[in-house]
Amino acid sequence: MSSEPETSAGPATSTSCVHPWRALSVCLVAAFMTLLDVSIVNVALPSIRSGLHASESGLQWILSGYALTFGLVLVASGRIGDARSRRATFMFGLALFTLASAACGLAPTLLWLVIARLVQGVAGGVLNPQVAGLIQQLFQGAERGRAFGALGAVIGIATAVGPVLGGILIQIAGNEAGWRWIFLINIPIGLVALVLARRLLPDPVYGRSQGLDPVGVVLLGAAVIAIMLPFLQERTWHGGAKWLLVVAGVVLLGAFVAWERRTGAPMVNLGLFRLRSYSLGSGIALLYFAGFTSIFFIFTLYLQNGLGYSALSAGVAITPFALGSGIASAVGGRLVGRLGRPLVCAGLGLVVVGLLLTWLAVELHPDNGVAWWTALPLLVAGVGSGLVISPNQTITLSEVPFQEGGSAAGVLQTGQRVGTAVGIACVGAVFFATVANSHGDWAVAFRHGLLVVFAFVLAALVLSLFDLFGGGLKPIRRRMA
Repeated sequence: MSSEPETSAGPATSTSCVHPWRALSVCLVAAFMTLLDVSIVNVALPSIRSGLHASESGLQWILSGYALTFGLVLVASGRIGDARSRRATFMFGLALFTLASAACGLAPTLLWLVIARLVQGVAGGVLNPQVAGLIQQLFQGAERGRAFGALGAVIGIATAVGPVLGGILIQIAGNEAGWRWIFLINIPIGLVALVLARRLLPDPVYGRSQGLDPVGVVLLGAAVIAIMLPFLQERTWHGGAKWLLVVAGVVLLGAFVAWERRTGAPMVNLGLFRLRSYSLGSGIALLYFAGFTSIFFIFTLYLQNGLGYSALSAGVAITPFALGSGIASAVGGRLVGRLGRPLVCAGLGLVVVGLLLTWLAVELHPDNGVAWWTALPLLVAGVGSGLVISPNQTITLSEVPFQEGGSAAGVLQTGQRVGTAVGIACVGAVFFATVANSHGDWAVAFRHGLLVVFAFVLAALVLSLFDLFGGGLKPIRRRMA
């Protein structure tokens, strides 16, 4: 990793009266809600289908619409928070998310629900970059690593525990009303978090005073839509013409880069990509999110559709991964300042081992007892995941000035969202093609899909090893100071 430029300035004095960990707790609650809504809806789709007479295309938009608008606004909202007020931007996103959740839970029609999910995704995309920006602003040194460790635990747990909580709510409230409570439960949590955010989050520390670069916003937004949409709609848009959008997206991305280099007030400081820690860390995050988020998608389908598990049982089967990820994220946050990139490499190695053991467990025991046989392998993979997400985010942002923390985190999280969309599309394509070609052998389909997941994680490991051995190894403790 590269040497430490004098960029990671410490928090301004206006934050000295704020209790950082109390402020962080509010941020983590809000982040948990928005990230939970990425995965919790999966187990509710059968109930939504029957309750609102939803089509396959409509159900796909309930899932992909949220992911699309979430990724669309990440960078722009991070820039707004940096330039104006992270607290105000955070509170706006939280209020909008709470209102959109109420609209989702009360939706009388499918169209209403789809539109509310689009708004909910926008709100999540507005809120999340502020969390990383506030961590950059409020914490220094080893404390910053611990704070990112807590955020990594939230990311891992929210992604993995969503199906469990969704299954519990449907079990308690029933199929007719259960899916509505998946959204309505956000309302009291959001209202309490709003009050606490106003009291606990720090006053604005203004960064760049330039304008907000509307041309850059439009170009990057169009590029994100064009790249993500074909992957998100891969199962419902038939034919190859949809992939022309990806080509158009790459062209728009090139136009965005050219504009950002010319304009006097860029939305993204492209100089950040000259930092080895930021550029390689962003690539690792993109590849890893393409892999690990896809596991839950195909494993839930395998258990529910292939073996007849209930939504709750399928969710519980993923719990070992969530537990391992949550615990290891907190530990990784404490160790990353001393160990740096080797910790991420070790985590990716554990994920690879866990995936191989999971594949072997399904090969040997593909019947109804598979949840027991995969528990330990998923725990190993979860521990590895916890040592990847938060340490990698800490390393990636370690040299970023805290005044640009929101926009830098927005770019990083946009890559994660794009990776998730690409991964689910690729893994899903292999999974469903195998189901069709093997006459409904869901175990074989899961194993084939798992090989694609393995390829993404292995690519992330190779990139991490390149960062470790390709340019020398230096600890990140001083860069985080």
